[in-house]
Order: sequence, then structure tokens, then C-alpha cells
Amino acid sequence: MFGIVRPCRHRLGEGLKTQWMAHLCGLCLALRRDHGQFARIVTNYDGLLVSVLTEAQAERSDGWRRTAGPCPLRGMRSASVAQGEGARLAAAVSLVLAAAKVRDHVADGDGLLARRPVALAARRVATSWGRAGARGGSAVGFDTAVLVDAVDRQIGIETLAGPGTPLLTVTEPTETATAAAFAHTAILAGRPGNAQPLAEAGRLFGRLAHLLDAVEDRETDSASGAWNPLTATGTSLVEARRLADDAVHGIRLALRDAEFTDAKLAHVLLVHELRTSVDRAFGTASCGHAHAPEQGGPESYAPESYGPPPGNPYAPSGPGGTPPPPRPPHRDRRGLLAGCLVWSGLACTCQMCCGSYEDPWTREPKEGLCQRCDCDDCCEGCDCCSNCCDGCCCDGCGCDCSC
Repeated sequence: MFGIVRPCRHRLGEGLKTQWMAHLCGLCLALRRDHGQFARIVTNYDGLLVSVLTEAQAERSDGWRRTAGPCPLRGMRSASVAQGEGARLAAAVSLVLAAAKVRDHVADGDGLLARRPVALAARRVATSWGRAGARGGSAVGFDTAVLVDAVDRQIGIETLAGPGTPLLTVTEPTETATAAAFAHTAILAGRPGNAQPLAEAGRLFGRLAHLLDAVEDRETDSASGAWNPLTATGTSLVEARRLADDAVHGIRLALRDAEFTDAKLAHVLLVHELRTSVDRAFGTASCGHAHAPEQGGPESYAPESYGPPPGNPYAPSGPGGTPPPPRPPHRDRRGLLAGCLVWSGLACTCQMCCGSYEDPWTREPKEGLCQRCDCDDCCEGCDCCSNCCDGCCCDGCGCDCSC
């Protein structure tokens, strides 16, 4: 999984979390259905925004959801997942951009791709993904050539960029690609009047994605000698933060100019969660209203405690004490070998990281590592667009934030 929009389930609330997972699973299954099992590896958090925007604009019908069978990433549970042209467009865009990223890594000789046999195999995969993405885009009326052209221009721009080159010159190809994808959601949803404001939102989202990727990779790229747009153009972090803040503000304004059937999830992801993404990339607090611990302080890294509180929970209390409650039966416990096999399956499918699961041996319900979110108290469980909790989570836009 990759992408700059990585929402916390506590901030989303149960209803929006279910919708978000429906789009994430819908993208993954659309990739498998149209392009094969291996294509699911390009599933990403940002790609599903295309599916979210399409559904947010469309009139409600029975064809936007279907029930998917059990999946290891859902703890072998079935679920209602998104389907239709929005999911297919998201799959096509994800494939084309992933193909371009692979080709870029091959050209740079990153890691194992510096070895000729591996690079050759990666090129074949990238070519296959590019063709599959083009077919998928054509099926929903989207010409992926604009994405391919943007990627090709990106390589040339990076080659020529140097100190003094405006940073927005470097981000322009990414802006153009995401603008085209966002605008096409309006066509799919039957709202052509939304194409222009959504193109603007997409352009700014592409700028933000490029900026945050550069900020997060700045130190790593410097250590390895890899090309980084901030270092190459001599752009300071202060200027990068200004551009990022302007992009978030511009996206919110652009969304106000579009008409939606139900914009709640799109608004939370593209306004509130983008602000959190910016704060995360620049290492600042994610909520100005919370009394967050100082960055780098011991509170910032306090591990979540597990297990019962200190002491014996069954110890006698009061005069004479009380008998301990009966221990739960162990007849459902798995044996050592069976538990190891289940553990292997959970680890290989990322279920122990990304979802809810049963302990391989005791069958006790547990949450994956990425479910343990570092949320500010004021944002936990807040539904910003129907109950904005006195504006705390609304980034200053209050309850009239044009959801």
C-alpha cells in the first residue's frame, strides 16, 4: 500500500471507514478481475480517490455495490465493495502510473533493478501493466495517453532542472495527469459541469503528492545521491510547506464549486485527511486544537500497552476474598503446527498489519499494527461533516464547510 491519503479509522468513524474500505477493496478486486491476480499489487490509497469521487457525484442506484467473498485481508470475511466505472477507472490509472514508476526505477537502477535480469523482467511487467491500463481506460472512455505523456515529460524536466528552476515546473506533469483523472470522474458520473473544478482539485492534488513525496524522501535521497526535486531546485522546506498549504486550501475551494450527491467521504479525504498528510510529512501536529506532545518528546513514541494491568486480576479482594472466575475453555485453541500454519497465512497476506484477525493459536480477536492509530483526542470518532464537534476537526472551516 502506498499513497499520501492514509486515513485513520478513528477519525473516519465507523460509517465512513466502511465506505472507504468498500472503495479500497473495490479497486483491488477490479484490478484482479480485469487485469489478473498479480495486478492487485498496484492497489494504493490515492488511486481509490477516483472511485470515491465518481460515486460521490453519481445518483444513487443499486449497481454501485456488490458483496465480495471472504478475503484474508478482511479476516476471511465477506464485505460490500464498490464496483462500476469508478473502480475500473481507478484500476486503469493505478496500472499506468505504477508502470511508469517501475520504468523510472529501472532507468535509475534502484536496488535489485540494477541487475540486468531483474531489470528485464521489471520492464516486461511495466509494459504489460501499461497496456492493461490503456485497455481499462479505453473501456470507460478515458485516454491514458495523457498519463503516459506526463510521465515522459517528467523525465525530461528532471534532467534539465537545476538550482533556480521553479519547483512547480517539476510538479507540472504530475498535476496534469491527476487533473485528467479527476475530471473524468465527472464524465462517468454524468455531471460534465464538475469537470473543470475537479480538474483543478486534481491538479492541486498532483502537486501535493509530488511535494510530500519529495519532503519524505529528502534525507534518504540525499544519503543515497538520488535525485530529489527540493534538493535539485534549491527549494527550502519553508517554501515547500507554503506550496503544500496553498494546495490543500485550493482543493477545498475547488470542491465547493462542484455538485455532489453525497460528498461526505470525498470531503473528509481531500480536505481533512490531506491536511493531516501535510502535517505528517513535515513533522507537525495533526490538529491545532489538541495538546499534542512535543515532536521528538518521549510521549510521541510511547508504545501502546498490551495485556492486563499489573497484578493478578484473579487475586482475592475484600475480607475473605472472592473466588476467581472460571477460566475460558481451551477446546477451540489450535495446536502448535496448525497455529504456525495460520500465522504464516496471516503474515503473508498482511492481515496482521492491516486488519482485524484471530490469534493463530488462541483465536482471540486482535487488531493489526496499522489499526493502532495515533489520533488526537479531539478527532477520535468525529464525523466532521454531520457532527463537526464545534469545528475542532474542520480545519477552521466550521460546520458550514460546504460538504
